[in-house]
Amino acid sequence: MKRFLILLALAQYAAAFTTPQTRLPTRQPHISALSSTATATATTNPDTEIAQAKQILTRAAETKLENPDTVLDALECLERNCKAKFKQDPAAFSQDILDNISGEWRLIFTTGTKERQKKSGGRVNYFPLKAIQKFDANTSPKIIENGIYAWGLPLVRFSGDWDFDSRKRKLEFDFDLIEIFGLIKIKLGRKDVAKIGAASGLGSANNEKLVDSGRRAFFDWISADDDIATARGGGGGLALWKRVD
Repeated sequence: MKRFLILLALAQYAAAFTTPQTRLPTRQPHISALSSTATATATTNPDTEIAQAKQILTRAAETKLENPDTVLDALECLERNCKAKFKQDPAAFSQDILDNISGEWRLIFTTGTKERQKKSGGRVNYFPLKAIQKFDANTSPKIIENGIYAWGLPLVRFSGDWDFDSRKRKLEFDFDLIEIFGLIKIKLGRKDVAKIGAASGLGSANNEKLVDSGRRAFFDWISADDDIATARGGGGGLALWKRVD
């Protein structure tokens, strides 16, 4: 128990480095080029809307200068149209994700979980520090890592394994190893890792509930290509990553 409390305190310390110092304004409804009218959405080819959304998201990943509301609109547009493409050919769509997911991805933008969105009044933000998620689809089991880095070292890093449900585009994972400051590696139970993940900002409080019910944490994957990846987490938040390797 003492060891767990120390790890929890260290995770909260690391989380302090990732808290944005400025509050972005509450998201206000607005009309964007991606969702100007219901008629335009209904008549536009999904491939066209996907390409337009990805252009915005790729710029956001490169510069972090795109308006957060515009980025969120693009994420929602991409999610909606990728669902439509998935329904056309689920097997091919899922295989494309698996073919592109391996590598290191830097978290660029997140809406936060639903509970965090409620607390912040709908705030969305660019992630302020270096948070890297790594997936390897070519090992058995498949490997996942999730960490926050500073000065070239992982302040907090989790690792575990994952599976992909091609019928739902759902990536389910467990973490069972935590690493602090690149020096301390400790095996922990799923519930303990979920608690530390929520405290550090790398996970959702919803993951603790999933553990209690015997289920795994998950992402509903939206897209992955040579430049960016997008997904909706089990806590309800949307995320944008930039490929770094």
